[in-house]
Amino acid sequence: MQVIFLPDALAIILCFLLWPVLQVGAALICIHMPDRHFLPDGFFFRARRFEKGGQLYDRIFKVSRWKHLLPDGGMVWKKRGFKKKRLDNFTEENLNRFLVESARGELTHWLAILPFWIFGFFAPVRVIWFMLLYALLINMPCIIVQRYNRPRVHKLLYKIKARRTLFE
Repeated sequence: MQVIFLPDALAIILCFLLWPVLQVGAALICIHMPDRHFLPDGFFFRARRFEKGGQLYDRIFKVSRWKHLLPDGGMVWKKRGFKKKRLDNFTEENLNRFLVESARGELTHWLAILPFWIFGFFAPVRVIWFMLLYALLINMPCIIVQRYNRPRVHKLLYKIKARRTLFE
């Protein structure tokens, strides 16, 4: 429901300025949340049976073909970020960190979708649908990649722990 009536040009400019602010806001919220909120086995982040260990996303969306094209948000936040683009360190500690940061990344993108409705305050109702479409197109690929990667890393971590237990 539009409550602020702006000239079209100003409304368009405001849309272009507001989206990055909302996206960065979602990232800052998640970056400053404690790790305990991002347990990979928690209800929201755990892999579901229908996801088949991430294979569902590769079968439907061909994730393995395009995931390398996505930017790594962890590289933006130098002091607090965690680079997830490529795993070079396969220690248990690093893999556990990856799982937590993957959950953090997923929540960041879910939160970044939510404020699409704010544009309805100053733009016509039909614009809200375009903002939702934009939010989904920008954020869903990142969510899908997190949902694809996390079970695979979880499986790798399990194998490393099993091997360590075997040789102890």
